[in-house]
Amino acid sequence: MQLISVNLGRATAVDYTDAEGGVTGIGKRPVPGPVRVSAPGPKATGRGSGLEGDAVCDRRHHGGDHQAVYAYAREDLDWWAGELDRELPGGIFGENLTTSGIDLNTARLGDHWRVGADLVLEVASARIPCRTFQGVLGEGGWVKRFTQAARPGAYLRVIREGSVSPGDPVEIVHRPDHDVTVEMWFRAFTTERVLLPRTLAAGAAMEPEAHERVRRYMEKHGAGAGAR
Repeated sequence: MQLISVNLGRATAVDYTDAEGGVTGIGKRPVPGPVRVSAPGPKATGRGSGLEGDAVCDRRHHGGDHQAVYAYAREDLDWWAGELDRELPGGIFGENLTTSGIDLNTARLGDHWRVGADLVLEVASARIPCRTFQGVLGEGGWVKRFTQAARPGAYLRVIREGSVSPGDPVEIVHRPDHDVTVEMWFRAFTTERVLLPRTLAAGAAMEPEAHERVRRYMEKHGAGAGAR
């Protein structure tokens, strides 16, 4: 398991985002590294991205400690390349880390990864597609298609800061005892909301906003909603 590329974005003006100023940092490009990674602080008031030199422009929906780093698997990019009949270089999905040898769909919220010598990251949630993601790819109906495929990639938070470079090894150093995977969390918050109560098993690994959404769902549908 290793990093294929480390990708950074810069604020770029586009016509397909409603972020303030009409700019986005989603179009990321590989860099040689090393790149310093640390907790960026709160979503609205912090640095946005956990990677030094990386731009997160829409602080309403992206960035902050629980979305400090976005990882996407090279294997899933290759699957999409076949589906779309086009090349998909590392960073094109807006991911900071393009990985190899890691099944991100079955990663559990709360998994800890050691990346390189010092950095430790925790799987925190899945990426929800948006209009800006569709715009940068230029694929009609992309939000729906990406959602149906349920290959979302993982957001991670920083447990211990460090630096990363392409080729760094990735080791899973902690795996919690629950079944809340990235794929299951994604389906719960998109197409199968009956699964929402089950995501509470992830505990503190889930960001407070996600906990609040589950609380509202259970308040409306009952404490036993989604139980299996």
